[in-house]
Amino acid sequence: MLLLINTSTTSASIALTKEGKVLFTEENPLPQDHAAWLHPAVERMLVKGEITASQLEAISVVVGPGSYTGLRVGMAAAKGFCFALNIPLIGVNSLLLMAEAMVPLAKEKNALICPMIDARRQEVFTAVYRADMKEIMAPAAVILDKTSFENYLQDNRMIFSGSGAAKWEKLTNSVHAEFFTQNNVNESFARISYRYFLGKKWLDLAYSEPIYLKEFYTHSKN
Repeated sequence: MLLLINTSTTSASIALTKEGKVLFTEENPLPQDHAAWLHPAVERMLVKGEITASQLEAISVVVGPGSYTGLRVGMAAAKGFCFALNIPLIGVNSLLLMAEAMVPLAKEKNALICPMIDARRQEVFTAVYRADMKEIMAPAAVILDKTSFENYLQDNRMIFSGSGAAKWEKLTNSVHAEFFTQNNVNESFARISYRYFLGKKWLDLAYSEPIYLKEFYTHSKN
């Protein structure tokens, strides 16, 4: 059994999974309440799953990029559980799990995948992946303008999704750019976490930190 924690964006979620399959989930749509919500939510989920904390084999947390405060909340909680239970910590990149959730659509359209997380003003956290999930642009904080992604869009269809995609949709006039609602990431989070668990791709509990990509980002808007 793995416990998954995602507090990287406005809506936080936790999930209880087994062998890469989601058993139970709970969400919190209020970013200001993530810290207060998280531990009671985990307790409720363990009761719902009829298991004890000692039966958990690892904790998987979304390490970013995303909300500065949210990432710190999730990482601190995940580390606390791992220290207390003496189990491994797994970290998953938020853009990676967003991209994997869009793979079926990307394969159908023979397109590249570009997830985007709103980072305020004209900036987004983003990366580019092929439909086979090979990374072709590493996660980065990008200030959008009309020439963004020009080198990819010349020869490829691209699907854009996530909270930052609306900014880019207003700027681009490329016929190769398509915009879609982001698919739910719980299933992709579960699959990736299980793969990392089997491969013992674990984080160092003492030294692991969130991936911020920039100095400070919160959920508030300017």
